[in-house]
Amino acid sequence: MSKIVVVGSYVVDLTARTPHMPKPGETVLGGPFRMGPGGKGGNQAVAAARMGANVTMVTKVGKDLFGDDAIHNFKKEGIDSGFIYQVENESTGAALIAVDDSGENMIVVSLGACGTITEEEVLKAEAAFHEADIILVQLETSMDAISTTINLAQKLSKSVILNPAPYQEISDELLAKVNYITPNETEAGLLTGVEVTDEDSARKAAEILLEKGIDTVIITLGKQGCYLLQQGESAGKIISGYQVQAIDTTGAGDAFNGGFAHFIAEGEPVEIACRKANAVAALSVTKHGTAPAMPYVEELKGLVQLGTGPVVQ
Repeated sequence: MSKIVVVGSYVVDLTARTPHMPKPGETVLGGPFRMGPGGKGGNQAVAAARMGANVTMVTKVGKDLFGDDAIHNFKKEGIDSGFIYQVENESTGAALIAVDDSGENMIVVSLGACGTITEEEVLKAEAAFHEADIILVQLETSMDAISTTINLAQKLSKSVILNPAPYQEISDELLAKVNYITPNETEAGLLTGVEVTDEDSARKAAEILLEKGIDTVIITLGKQGCYLLQQGESAGKIISGYQVQAIDTTGAGDAFNGGFAHFIAEGEPVEIACRKANAVAALSVTKHGTAPAMPYVEELKGLVQLGTGPVVQ
């Protein structure tokens, strides 16, 4: 069984359907409303766990009802919650999510407690890092937590997957210590200055990221799949996605990252891990919500990629 440490955010998702996204000053009558577990770190941890990984989560929540629910939900998913810190002086984070009739979404995140994870709190999890096959981190928490995670992983010779979302500035020094980076088109553009609109522009952005010292660049492209380029390759490739009826695209990138982390930790070749992660992401958008929408490994067994056979044998 793969062992993964996820350092990142936990927030409560407060989601409302809307017929269309409101314009500034507009009030839209929508519904239904749903509340559930979320945050990029939490979503990715659940995605990896449901694929079969042994996951340890490092995050911080408030001593409030949402924080109690967070710990309960992680335990229910079989995720090690020993490094989920519950504090008095910060509230549990929350995400305000609007999803329109086409399945597209807009999100405002208030990080709360998980935005204050400290260097010391990450270092307390060093024993879990020692046992891990992969370390997975995002940019939805404090830079202290992010830099400590990457530096500790390098010290212990552990591979790091960085999902640079939501975008915030990160130094080239830290990027050089990352093994896999998984931006979407927008994040790739912000990291490189190249607007990613097609395969050629994805290649240009990926080449810039490789020049920063990253081993493997995977630019996620929504329903199109992802673009993969690795050090030493003269050309990258688009790994096609799956065509499904999208109900809610919120959390699709998290599904990809959690699935990818598991498959890489299991020793799958990068291209196969990407293909399977595309399947995890596709299945996630056929359900409502974020963490609750993450698929179980059994759901992948029937999904077939044209020309490649079953995703899971």
